[in-house]
Amino acid sequence: MTIRLHDTRAQQLRDFVPLDESNVTMYVCGPTVQSGPHIGHVRAALSFDLLRRWLERRYGRVTVVRNVTDIDDKILANATQTDPWWALAYRMEQEFAAAYAAVGILPPTYEPRATASVPQMQELIQRLIERGHAYPAADGSGDVYFDVRSWAAYGELTRQSVDAMEAAEDADPRGKRNPQDFALWKGAKVGEPADATWASPWGAGRPGWHIECSAMARRYLGPEFDIHGGGLDLRFPHHENELAQSAAAGDGFARYWVHNGLVTVNGQKMSKSLGNFTLAADVIRGLSADARGAHDPLVVRYALAAAHYRSSLDLSDSSWAEAESALGRIRTFLERAEHAVARNDARRRALQEAGATTPGEAPGDTVEYIPLIPDAFARAMDDDLGVPQALAVLHETVRRGNQAVDDGDDPAAERALIEVRAMTAVLGLDPLAPEWTPAGSDTKTTAALDALVQAMIGQRAQARADKDWPAADRIRDAIAAAGITLEDTPDGTHWSIDV
Repeated sequence: MTIRLHDTRAQQLRDFVPLDESNVTMYVCGPTVQSGPHIGHVRAALSFDLLRRWLERRYGRVTVVRNVTDIDDKILANATQTDPWWALAYRMEQEFAAAYAAVGILPPTYEPRATASVPQMQELIQRLIERGHAYPAADGSGDVYFDVRSWAAYGELTRQSVDAMEAAEDADPRGKRNPQDFALWKGAKVGEPADATWASPWGAGRPGWHIECSAMARRYLGPEFDIHGGGLDLRFPHHENELAQSAAAGDGFARYWVHNGLVTVNGQKMSKSLGNFTLAADVIRGLSADARGAHDPLVVRYALAAAHYRSSLDLSDSSWAEAESALGRIRTFLERAEHAVARNDARRRALQEAGATTPGEAPGDTVEYIPLIPDAFARAMDDDLGVPQALAVLHETVRRGNQAVDDGDDPAAERALIEVRAMTAVLGLDPLAPEWTPAGSDTKTTAALDALVQAMIGQRAQARADKDWPAADRIRDAIAAAGITLEDTPDGTHWSIDV
């Protein structure tokens, strides 16, 4: 077993070797909660949800930290007198949580807010000043900057030289030694809310964006951890600055840097600043009562997961249609295979009660071991989280399983069923899993539909018994017109939704 991940810092695939095989550690940059999530945010979180699930499969325990940036220039800019910054941040944080949960993204082990770790940020800043890598502004503004020219390795993550970089725009340039120096602490400005500032040795103010993640990662995972994840757009300046300030402070920090590709619109990245974003609430059914044309959350999860995590993803109407069709094939097979397994179990019980054995089995034989995850699926996932190749294995198993059902080969159908359930569980795509099963009123609707269909199946069976073939055909046609497929088997007729 060797997992390979593409490490942005090395710019190549590397064998993944965790610091502690009994506890893989991962920090993922979470949202800046100035407004609600767009579908690109959901794709980013899902990428690392898939990685986390596979690492858990391989290693057992994975500690995941995903932060919430709840103090930021954009949050302050979007706040109003009736909707203060802290209220806005909390409300938007809840919207992100709802979107993530809707598509089955597992909650992180820890989800710290930046405002809860200000003392740790100040401690890190002080350490950088003492080491000669940061300086308070000489103008008394209260700003503190990281001195990029004091750290020779600055630019190593994105392979840039300082001279080729544009000026850092994350803070007022007042008091800077170099245009590329970035803010560690931002002195309070006139007009900013008083409750958005903290006391510090350099004056009242608030932390810069980059220092927040360095301090929180260290607080919850220690000075060195396994994986740092985030969107491709965060490589510079955010992750470059995180790496520089943490390393300059003496921390090993992240051993692997993993970045997911972006959701694009006509080849351009989806971004709030560009105004070309699609809100998650407009895409995921159930997040907004006003969203017309929103999709089933499982369909959204499949569509976002189907492309390789490092590739750009241009979503269109066909993306949702293809995802819905693929899930329909999986669901139909699972339902058919479960009927076949039930039939096979009944056959085994009947033979056992009669003192006989299943054909091909001798008394005392043990049941054949069925590996839960096919080797080809595991190889694809081990190779830089190759979900597209893993899905190909999944669908080939579905095809093979359907053929087994058609051939009446119940043991082969059962084997395929076990493998498909295991693969879809790892990917969070099992359409029969409890989290995707309709509850409450939907359950009553399903029960009512089953009663009606079963009644029509009974009427059809009676018509066939009476040799009234035209009536039997009319009933079957009426059922088919409703999008329902019937399957006649030796132990009865079963129905499923035709998708």
